[in-house]
Amino acid sequence: MPEKPIVICTRGSALALAQSNLIAAMCRAAFPKLRFELKIIKTTGDKLQKASMAKKGDQAEALPKGLFTKELEVALVKGHADLAVHSLKDLPTDLPPGLILAATPKREDVRDVLIYRDAAFLKKQKDTIKEQADWSPGQCDLRGFKPHLKLKDFPKGATIATSSTRRKQSLLAARPDLNIVEIRGNVATRMQKVAERGELDATILALAGMKRLNFSINADGTISGDAVPDGLLATILDLDVMLPCVGQGAIGIEIRADDERIAKIVERLNHFNTFHAVTAERAFLRGMGGGCQSPVGAHAEIVGDKVTLKAISFRDETVKRGEGKKLIAEAAALGEQIAAELK
Repeated sequence: MPEKPIVICTRGSALALAQSNLIAAMCRAAFPKLRFELKIIKTTGDKLQKASMAKKGDQAEALPKGLFTKELEVALVKGHADLAVHSLKDLPTDLPPGLILAATPKREDVRDVLIYRDAAFLKKQKDTIKEQADWSPGQCDLRGFKPHLKLKDFPKGATIATSSTRRKQSLLAARPDLNIVEIRGNVATRMQKVAERGELDATILALAGMKRLNFSINADGTISGDAVPDGLLATILDLDVMLPCVGQGAIGIEIRADDERIAKIVERLNHFNTFHAVTAERAFLRGMGGGCQSPVGAHAEIVGDKVTLKAISFRDETVKRGEGKKLIAEAAALGEQIAAELK
């Protein structure tokens, strides 16, 4: 009898599949004699596409934890899969009994990206449309902006779409006059909405997600990649403007705690610095008592034998910042320390 394949479970979104295929390729390269296959599972979060991800107060607590992970974890517990691949930012800090975060491959860029319309493109398009006999008013009402736009450059009251409480509060901390509205959908859908909807001036996406979907930001601010809507520009936001959410840019591999065979396999995929950096960040989030929609941001880096953590909290509409440094072995303690300072 041929050996059973090792099953990697994943969500079915374009980004989830890109990440899980990356993990599968890494597994096959490290263990060419083993068979690996993907198992796509629809999660609660996939079924609640119209639900608000930016609830406040008691409403936020009403959202089920593990929106994008629970069903994958059930598959692990029941033995229907051997490892689960997550966007680490979606994985709760408290895992079900018997499951562990076993590995994190090397992290992608953690920064966020501002996506907005190109004024020069829209002007050219407007001139072209007006030359057409069937042109009608309203076709050219979209507002565009110059390349390399920064938050300070937006006109007063500009509308930026995001469903992340962290991003919303970061934007308002820098520009209290901005109008923040919700937006749902995957990376391509959100870009399309900005390209087409005049009531939106911009949105914010994770640079890591864009890169994993093979979108790239060129030196002139334009975006390259398959199916990029025409006339969009991008600006990468510095970390001093917007700290990422906990685990942003990292892929988490979750397995059964007692599965030594799978543990040895995923150990080959683990990136030491990434694992300890996200350990500090996740300890901070756990200490703050929040989930993936908590209005907090954090970023840890490993330099030499030390881990440095910068964090921000927008709890109770108050901005609190913290920073600290410890030995790598004390990464979790560092996260807990910064959380205690900011609570």
